[in-house]
Amino acid sequence: MNSTTAPPVDVLVRPALDRRTAMRLARDEYRRMAETLAGLSPDDWSRPTDCPAWDVRQLGCHMVGMAAMASGPLEQRRQQRLALAEVAAHGTDPLDALTGLQVTERAAWAPVDVVAGARKVGPRAARGRRLTPGFVRRRRLPAPQSVNGRVEHWSIGYLLDTILTRDPWMHRMDIAGATGRDPVLTADHDGVIVADVVAEWAGRHGAPYHLTLSGPAGGTWSRGEGGEAIEMDAVDFCRALSGRGAVAGLLSVQVPF
Repeated sequence: MNSTTAPPVDVLVRPALDRRTAMRLARDEYRRMAETLAGLSPDDWSRPTDCPAWDVRQLGCHMVGMAAMASGPLEQRRQQRLALAEVAAHGTDPLDALTGLQVTERAAWAPVDVVAGARKVGPRAARGRRLTPGFVRRRRLPAPQSVNGRVEHWSIGYLLDTILTRDPWMHRMDIAGATGRDPVLTADHDGVIVADVVAEWAGRHGAPYHLTLSGPAGGTWSRGEGGEAIEMDAVDFCRALSGRGAVAGLLSVQVPF
């Protein structure tokens, strides 16, 4: 999620999934987050990740901190207030200030604390997101976002229903890559997340394409005649769209995570 102060275009990005499905995915992803962290070995926690500033333990701290922010408005306002103070004092990027706060506040946590924090906060975060009323979810986030060189507005519902599930999902894949472990992937959970990413990606580029993604979360999608043909692993596809690694063609059209 990249914040910007440039003038936004007249677009409001909303969640595409129905509310019940989105909340099921949120609940189950927080559970898988905790299970992933609990399954790590002592050596795994110090391994580097594709998030250059963080090892696995620090990435886990961020995941717990972001879930805590979703647990209720008081914690959300507390984190945002401290992050904005960092931005004002040092000119830090707003998102870096927020995620950095989540990690530094847990700098003394041992792996056992990260696991306990994930188990505790996951149900609270899922509940906080589920209980956010519709009139709040329909509002715009205060700060516009920059995606693919275009400035756009997000609804709070898009953040709550979509981004806050994609974020721990992608970091779960980061942990799998860092530790050499196979992530838990199923069609009814990960496949739904991937399909939602595909739909948003197709809407953002608007071009004809034929896409075949392998693995439990994969599937086949197409639009129009001709166009670019892409065949790859479903997780690798999502990682490419998140900006992880060098890409070309339609894979360079990013989707927020």
